[in-house]
Amino acid sequence: MTKKTLLLLGFIILKFVLQYSLISTDYDLQRDEYLHLDQAHHLDWGYLSVPPFTSWISYVIYLLGNSIFWVKFFPALFGALTIVVVWKAIEELKGNLFALVLGATCVFFSALLRLNTLYQPNSFDVFCWTTFYFILIKYINTENKKWLFIGAIVFVFGFLNKYNIGFLIIGLIPALVLTDQRKIFGQPKLYAALVLGLLLITPNLLWQYNNNFPVIHHLKELADTQLVYVDRFGFLKSQLLFFIGSFFVIVSGWLALLLYKPFQKYKLFFWTIIFTLVVFMYFKAKDYYAIGLYPIYISFGSVYLANQLKEGWKRYLQPVLIVLPILLFIPMYNAFFPNKSPEYIVNHAKPYQKFGLLRWEDGKDHLLPQDFADMLGWKELAMKVDSVCATIPDLEHTLILCDNYGQAGAINYYTNNRKVVASSFNADYIDWLPLDMKIKNVVLVKEEGDDDPERKVEKPLFNTVYLAGKRSNKYSREPEITIYVLKGAKVDINKRIKEEMEEKKNYK
Repeated sequence: MTKKTLLLLGFIILKFVLQYSLISTDYDLQRDEYLHLDQAHHLDWGYLSVPPFTSWISYVIYLLGNSIFWVKFFPALFGALTIVVVWKAIEELKGNLFALVLGATCVFFSALLRLNTLYQPNSFDVFCWTTFYFILIKYINTENKKWLFIGAIVFVFGFLNKYNIGFLIIGLIPALVLTDQRKIFGQPKLYAALVLGLLLITPNLLWQYNNNFPVIHHLKELADTQLVYVDRFGFLKSQLLFFIGSFFVIVSGWLALLLYKPFQKYKLFFWTIIFTLVVFMYFKAKDYYAIGLYPIYISFGSVYLANQLKEGWKRYLQPVLIVLPILLFIPMYNAFFPNKSPEYIVNHAKPYQKFGLLRWEDGKDHLLPQDFADMLGWKELAMKVDSVCATIPDLEHTLILCDNYGQAGAINYYTNNRKVVASSFNADYIDWLPLDMKIKNVVLVKEEGDDDPERKVEKPLFNTVYLAGKRSNKYSREPEITIYVLKGAKVDINKRIKEEMEEKKNYK
């Protein structure tokens, strides 16, 4: 085994070890993770929340036992594979051993450590962006037509994982037009690869069509409720923070595409980052949508810096360049990871405020970073719902109806009671309501801000209605959740739920 292979293997092993140590036991899974895990039980070609790829991974996790270990394994794996692709890109660019180590270090000590702690589509999204750019480098170097088809397949998996990869193509096309690589548009095999890609994503497009394109509603809702608070200057500031330890390497790579003669054939990469960032900013995209842009520029920058260091200075500057990303990342480690208890964060809020981490999607500051608050109180909620369900004798005719997907997913993940399934009118759960059973009882899980605590709406529909319990956690995104029991239906509850379900779907 060569020294290069041993070093790469060391980075991969360290990546997995570190990812598993970055989350304190004070935290549960994050609310989105529960929804994604539940998709394993409802396999389809599309969902209201995401394309289907995540559900396939969730099904694998389910087959492996559905443990926290496997939930955290796959984002760590995609992060490790991103390091591998950057490593291979550096080799393709004729980088030496120092360039390989520098590039791997820069990718390792970046926002990817944070991204790879959560089981969400984002880790695979960054991996697909990086891999697509690497394949583009391979095609430019070889002009072998097979890379066009491989690129199409990578794009398909990226598209079926997260539609965000469409921005890659939007930024790439004008960059190709502006450079000599525009000749690719005269290559017939390009269009064959495009047809192949279109055929492979057709099942998802048909699902969108058959469901009235929920992605459009989702984007509109996102723009109205979250993106409206996005500040374009804040977007650019975040780009710096994501790779603060390797920013100098990224900038070096970007400028080398203009100034370094061996990189002239890759000049389209100079323009594609500009066009892509402009598009992201125009649409007021969330800052982390752009993370996938940067790893490939670390490849260019690492090779350029390795080749530009003067012989007499190498022995001094090389260690500095490698240690610098680690040193600059230390402040990020202390604030960007849920490795401190909620109480500690509240009592030491300044570093979190400094990085803007306490600002949520609503544009306001809160006690904890939003993702951290979204990882609290779920297991306790499931335990309380379990204890309430234990008091209901007719469980086979009981529905757990939650206000949101986080509640439903958490209950389904942690519950020890497999006789009932939690559902909701929120997100994908609106398509998963268990209406094949006759509903006689409902356990109602309500989030804070409930506008009907006396249950005036439900009392005429059931023989017995009462408050059965509460889950309180001041640090949680939902500080107080109430649990009601509605027993002995007087009317056809299935029909009522179907009507409400159709009403909400039509509204969307």
